[in-house]
Amino acid sequence: MNGERILIVEDEARIADTLERYLRAEGFRTERASDGKQALEIWRATQPDLILLDLMIPQIDGLEVLRIIRNSTQTPVIVVTARVEEFDRLLGLELGADDYVSKPFSPREVAARVKAVLRRAQGHLRPPEHYQVGELEIDLSAFLARCRGQELSVTPTHLHLLAALAVQPGRAVSRHELLDAIGEGFLDERTVDAHIKNLRTRLGACANQLETVRGVGYRLVASLNAPA
Repeated sequence: MNGERILIVEDEARIADTLERYLRAEGFRTERASDGKQALEIWRATQPDLILLDLMIPQIDGLEVLRIIRNSTQTPVIVVTARVEEFDRLLGLELGADDYVSKPFSPREVAARVKAVLRRAQGHLRPPEHYQVGELEIDLSAFLARCRGQELSVTPTHLHLLAALAVQPGRAVSRHELLDAIGEGFLDERTVDAHIKNLRTRLGACANQLETVRGVGYRLVASLNAPA
């Protein structure tokens, strides 16, 4: 890491202290916010490289903070929360979170996930760097995707998913393979479904190129077929 700035959004001072101490020891710079209003102010002022975002924070809750951030930027966000229900986890991912950590957690695990998400965000992907599948173009060198020449609003995680699917167009790629491709192999495979649902909403006219293969996973096809 190169001194990336991490915004820690956490209203429990003890937890925020632990995260800040550990991340600084790993070479990161840190900012802190204890509520949603303050988090948005610091985010706008400092433009951090990654946000660690608790869901249960005062003023403005974490999901609303995530929604506001995602409306204007693709800054990587890792949700950190004690709300472990599947609904909350999947909702956070559908809103555009790049990863999810449940309390209680190991600071070492959080730091590892921060590094993994930053690597994806910085475009450390395997060659080739350019794919064309039908009307969908994935350009990893420029770190963007286009449909019919129109640039799409996609996150680093979305680009990794698209690249993994574009390697062999038409081949069904399992959820487990996709988790490995985006560096989330330790999570439940249903996490992929949440990412894919979010991705489809961002693919515009190319959404139908992303097909569901029931019981297996997903595939990317060159022709625009009926939605799966």
